[in-house]
Amino acid sequence: MTKLIDKTERPAGDDLISNNSLPGIFALDGSSESMWVDVIHRMDEVYSELLRNETDPERKNAELEEAQTFISSVVASVSDILIACGSDGVIRKVNPAFLSLVGMQEAAIIGTRIFDYVVESDRKEAERLMSARQQGKVLEGDLHFNAANGREECLAMRCAALFDGRRRRFGAVLTGRPISELRQAYQALHQAHLELQQAQRKLIEQEKMASLGRLVAGVAHELNNPISFVYANIYTLDRYRKNLVAYLNAVHDGSGSEELGDMRKRLKIDAILADIAPLLESTIEGTDRVSDIVKNLRRLSFSGSGERYPVDLDRVLRNSVHLAMRAKNSRAEVAIESEPGLFLEAHEGQIHQVVVNLIDNALHAVAHRSNGKVHLTARSRVSMIELVVSDNGEGIAEDERSKIFEPFFTTKTVGEGTGLGLWITFTIVQDYDGEITVRNSEAGGAEFQILLPISSLSVQGT
Repeated sequence: MTKLIDKTERPAGDDLISNNSLPGIFALDGSSESMWVDVIHRMDEVYSELLRNETDPERKNAELEEAQTFISSVVASVSDILIACGSDGVIRKVNPAFLSLVGMQEAAIIGTRIFDYVVESDRKEAERLMSARQQGKVLEGDLHFNAANGREECLAMRCAALFDGRRRRFGAVLTGRPISELRQAYQALHQAHLELQQAQRKLIEQEKMASLGRLVAGVAHELNNPISFVYANIYTLDRYRKNLVAYLNAVHDGSGSEELGDMRKRLKIDAILADIAPLLESTIEGTDRVSDIVKNLRRLSFSGSGERYPVDLDRVLRNSVHLAMRAKNSRAEVAIESEPGLFLEAHEGQIHQVVVNLIDNALHAVAHRSNGKVHLTARSRVSMIELVVSDNGEGIAEDERSKIFEPFFTTKTVGEGTGLGLWITFTIVQDYDGEITVRNSEAGGAEFQILLPISSLSVQGT
């Protein structure tokens, strides 16, 4: 039985409440007070740590749920089908696009194998695609899936390895799109490309017609001169014919020598006989000139389907300058410096169009100058021919230089240009594996430089 000891009955000398008997517990000196403060601080730290350990998981769990919701939303929004499988082909995740394809709920699909939804004939192809998880690269192929309502749907598939947080491959992810959608996209793209090509051909043909229109005046003048004096010569020859017929009739009728002498003098038979030879020569020269013009016009055919053949660049330059000057009715001074024997493997009509377009621009640039000058230079440079067309006009503004070869870009007023000439020139030069550049010359005018592959005839010096 426990005995209660009264304070008054405590043993003598046993001072339980003395400040000196238990200094480690009851002493209130400075060291004891510091110890208690330290204990309290440590308790506060432990308590704060407990609070943090309680709130951090909640915060991280909220962030994890938010990230998972975002990823799920992204996956659900993808229009292509998406299938995530394990290394054994067991499906772990699919998106709504795949559910719509097979007409099933996600719960019924998770845990099944990808091969269960592929037609039997595509089983090996599916296994090949799934080997991407081992190879660590993306594989592509077509798979037929057993879609809803008993139909089959062919999809263009891409399969890549699926990695865990430690970058270890543990499965594969497949994405796919119905071939019908791709085929429609390709067909639409092909149709757009055909329409673009057709529009380009129409633009080129329109510019060709515009180029021909600019040359009509010059060609008409060129034909008019020889035809005019051929017509005049023929008219004169017809008059000479009548006089000769009258004189010959008199000779056959047995007229006397005196009468024939008077008739010879009156009909100017001697002058006619002397004039017939030069008259025929000039007539032949006129017809030859007409023939040359016709040949040149035939060479100006703009058809790009013709076979390429060696073209004498010097002859093309001089013929182009002649026709362009006639068409523009320009008074500018045009100088040509061309090395002899420069030949291009080309279609002459195309090269002519390039030169005429550049000369036409140069003549337009100096049209309002009293001392307008255009300079053409053609020379060989190793395996290339360099053609330079320059003028002493106002040059090309810096902001316009980068756009000068774009279709429909022109600095001419409405009705003076289509904006297609330099674009077609650029296109033709590119087709010949050449290069065209433009800059402002030291004299201030524009300078176009063209480099074209040289013909073997030029290399041989033919």
